[in-house]
Amino acid sequence: MQRFQTLICPIFGAIAMSIVLGAFQPATAVAQSDEKVVVAHRGASGYLPEHTLAAKAMAYAMGADYIEQDVVMTKDDELLVIHDTTLDRTTDVAEKFPGRARADGKFYVVDFTLAEILTLNVSEGFRIEGGQKRANYGSRFPVGKSVFKMHTLAQEIELIQGLNQSMGRNVGIYPELKSPAFHAQNGKDLGRAVLEVLKDYGYTKKSDKVFVQTFEFDELKRVHDELMPELGIDLSLVQLIGGRESAWMRSEAGVKEIAAYADGVGPEKSMLIDEGSTPGNVKINDFVSLAHANGMQVHPYTFRLDEGQLPDFANSFEQMLDIYLFDVGIDGLFTDFPDRAVEFIRSR
Repeated sequence: MQRFQTLICPIFGAIAMSIVLGAFQPATAVAQSDEKVVVAHRGASGYLPEHTLAAKAMAYAMGADYIEQDVVMTKDDELLVIHDTTLDRTTDVAEKFPGRARADGKFYVVDFTLAEILTLNVSEGFRIEGGQKRANYGSRFPVGKSVFKMHTLAQEIELIQGLNQSMGRNVGIYPELKSPAFHAQNGKDLGRAVLEVLKDYGYTKKSDKVFVQTFEFDELKRVHDELMPELGIDLSLVQLIGGRESAWMRSEAGVKEIAAYADGVGPEKSMLIDEGSTPGNVKINDFVSLAHANGMQVHPYTFRLDEGQLPDFANSFEQMLDIYLFDVGIDGLFTDFPDRAVEFIRSR
């Protein structure tokens, strides 16, 4: 399994580590509440390209309690930290490897070796319009500027554990098994590989600061019933919830079924508040209370500052946080802007 290599992203040393060592003074920026946790969604992805080591170091410096890793497997069975199973949205793969797309026109991680992937440059997420790359969030780090690279799960764990030692903190990790069924179709056992790496790095029990998450309920059960017992570990598991196909998961019976395997749920945040809510009239449904009654934490996603990302019932990012954290009663949240969430919780 790939272990920590020489970091090849210049901005990581030039910018992110300077942030860690002083600019944000993390000793005073850590969330004070033991009950509400801040998960840095793909790192400090509101400020630096998602899932780069620079974004992870920045999230650490901003005081996040957990840092998320989406994990996908390469052709040569390395565990890559990237949100998509494809390389199209955040890299220059089309320019570097023309002709390597599948019939659907997409470039899949599983078709490339780690060595090939490490030649790619990473950028803020983009779409193609008129033959040009346009950032999905226009106010974020400019597309194509500076130099960012991808990295393995092992490399990121070593970064976070190393910072925990040097900074005297205990920031957790929050890996997601990305599309396990797709990997199985391509001859890869993603769940087993991720759990093996976690065990190698000392994550073996529920008291360790790690949550393993996935959208696929069948894989969640497999991890709980088969893989963890085989490996002799017992980690906290989270069932992610999103899309119409997950409606059963939000029912009373569905929550009870999930609770037999999971320690928490990660719903899309709009699922917790009913449509038609307005300022001063927020219609909170019973999902959080159902989850709590069944012994699970609730960590919804994703809280963003970008234009158009505030719900109709909130006038500011902080008001949105206040409603979800203290009215809805969630236990933590995923955010692209961990500094703002940490500061808000600390202020309360």
